[in-house]
Amino acid sequence: MAKLIAFFSRRDENYVNGVIKTLEIGNTERAAGIIQKLTGADLFQIEPLQEYAKDYNTCIAQAQSDQKRNARPELKAYPESLDAYDTIYLGFPNYWGTMPMAVFTFLEHFDFTGKTIKPFCTHEGSGMGNSEKDIRKLCPTAKLEKGLPIHGGSVGRAEKEIEKWV
Repeated sequence: MAKLIAFFSRRDENYVNGVIKTLEIGNTERAAGIIQKLTGADLFQIEPLQEYAKDYNTCIAQAQSDQKRNARPELKAYPESLDAYDTIYLGFPNYWGTMPMAVFTFLEHFDFTGKTIKPFCTHEGSGMGNSEKDIRKLCPTAKLEKGLPIHGGSVGRAEKEIEKWV
């Protein structure tokens, strides 16, 4: 069966190695590209209808507000179906100790019964946070494999680490 890489990523201002940098391609999207190169899996970007601000500080305030409200942001699109996929690589940056709320929206939209979810996240020091526990809660009938935390500032040098995990 086929594999899917579903990921949320953010370009524009990001916190990378202790400084704010403007990224043309988000760290999680870069990691998803490496996984696609290694696996040939299909790619789907999880995008909220209402995008976060380009400014880093405004973005993190918005993300924290979404989390505090337990928001489920509307998404721009969904894959038509996940029926053809047995493995879902699920990528996201660590936002306030877990996944961005748009990823919660994505996970609640589908039935993951019998699917394997392999989460990966980019972070600047907080690892996977509570994301694996949250995925387990949202997708109790899926097989959840150990996640891969990737330091965002090092994603360009993480291909060997990602290959080993894949």
